Amino acid sequence: MKKVFSILILCIIVLTGCENEKKNTTKPKLVIGIVIDQMRYDYLTRFADKYGEGGFKRILKGGFSLENAHYNYIPTFTAVGHTSIYTGTTPTNHAIISNNWYDKYLKKEIYCVDDENYNTIGNDGDGGKKSPYRMLTTTIADQLRLSQNMKGKTIGVSIKDRSAILPAGHTANAAYWFDGGAQGKWISSSYYMNELPNWVNEFNTNGNADAYLSKPWTTLYDINTYTESVEDDNNFEVTFKGQEKPIFPHDIPTLRSKNNNYSILKAIPAGNSFTTDFAKATITNEQLGKSNYTDFIAISYSSTDYVGHQFGVASKEIEDTYLRLDKDLENLFNFLDTEVGNGNYTLFLTADHAAVQVPSYLKSVKIPANYFSVTKFKNYLNEVCKEHFKSDKLIENVSNYQIFLNKEKIKSINLDEHLVAQKLADEAINYKGIYKAVTAKTLQTTTFTAGILNKLQNGYNQKFSGDVLLIPNPSTLSTYYKKGGTSHGSGYSYDTHIPIIFYGNGITKGSSKKKYEIVDIAPTISNLLQIEFPNGNTGKIIDEVLK
Repeated sequence: MKKVFSILILCIIVLTGCENEKKNTTKPKLVIGIVIDQMRYDYLTRFADKYGEGGFKRILKGGFSLENAHYNYIPTFTAVGHTSIYTGTTPTNHAIISNNWYDKYLKKEIYCVDDENYNTIGNDGDGGKKSPYRMLTTTIADQLRLSQNMKGKTIGVSIKDRSAILPAGHTANAAYWFDGGAQGKWISSSYYMNELPNWVNEFNTNGNADAYLSKPWTTLYDINTYTESVEDDNNFEVTFKGQEKPIFPHDIPTLRSKNNNYSILKAIPAGNSFTTDFAKATITNEQLGKSNYTDFIAISYSSTDYVGHQFGVASKEIEDTYLRLDKDLENLFNFLDTEVGNGNYTLFLTADHAAVQVPSYLKSVKIPANYFSVTKFKNYLNEVCKEHFKSDKLIENVSNYQIFLNKEKIKSINLDEHLVAQKLADEAINYKGIYKAVTAKTLQTTTFTAGILNKLQNGYNQKFSGDVLLIPNPSTLSTYYKKGGTSHGSGYSYDTHIPIIFYGNGITKGSSKKKYEIVDIAPTISNLLQIEFPNGNTGKIIDEVLK
């Protein structure tokens, strides 16, 4: 009898274990990728005392946070960041080398998602002539669709077109972005559909955009409590057009007409709330997380980037923007609990890049910083060419800290293009503000395994990048920003250190101080979903994140 009882107990234990194993390996019904444009890691810690319990703190406490996560390439721009997150690789493979770049085949500057083969869906403008065709590899979302024989839905949502299009991938059911100016509507491209769904048309006519623009932008809490930021009235910020000083309150209803009408919504925290509203409407109306397949929505919050560019990373405006975003995230998470079900979804939250402190502010506190004139630098390079090669027509383009040679001219006067490139690299390093200069040939023949040249190499694409690649000194921005505000793009830690937080189904609780790279997100989510990695993947699975 004892033997029979023991066998029964053993069977129960085994069956219970099998059931638990089954529960632990159940795939989420919905995956949500959240990218916060221009979010530095230290925004999590700087404003922590003012965050509520339901936004950032909820996923930090209930999920897994990587405290030492970085971008592993140059340049750290929006299109490149979103692409690298979702493809699990760098520009070397996915070929999105910037937001805009000089196309040496077309002999002109191009934009990452422009595509004249498609038309705008949602209005009669040109804002929807877009597609992901310049991205040469698949995304997590593509691989999920392929693994389910094109079942399940994948949708991208962002105020910025590139931030909706590139993450959602080539096989997306839809990507939606906000067309500002006089339009004020969410639109798409004929790449995805022939007409907007009825629910999008209804959303566009519900008056929410105008409602958000009908109120001044005031601080969420008493501005005197915003002790984590510099004085509101300072010389390091840019005003809205029509505003005398860049200080609170910002009278949005009055400023709207002088700041491209609906486009001002992108540049205030309400743009993030508006994005949350549209993301929730997408999930509800597309019934995401309700089928027998796993769905995917890529959400990108762009207003943080616009605010950061205009006011800088130490401003009252950026502090208020993140305190309000914290509430938007709480709103979204509570909605997911109700609509999809707590335990039925998995999300990750990260940023497409960070940002540098305003260089003029750094200079005011005796920290080295600089503004760089591309025009003056190009003139210097032309003088170098005249001195050494008797011609100032050897350079075709200088942009994104890359030099593109005029190879036809070089060939016509019987010069060696590699010799010209090396001379330019040797002389560029003597120019004030340039820290490193290497030729494309060097990047093709030498492997840099660490340091900033490794990041430069990861961002170099042999087919599309320039002939000489440059790295400026730390805390250097274009002279465009001399009037105030900040930007990003470098391989220094202020641009590369970003949050990565995983939360939900299949994710363990905890944190790690180990160094991880942005390309590690895609293989980690792929492993969670038990699907193939994106086809250009160079990242690794972060196994300590997964249960």
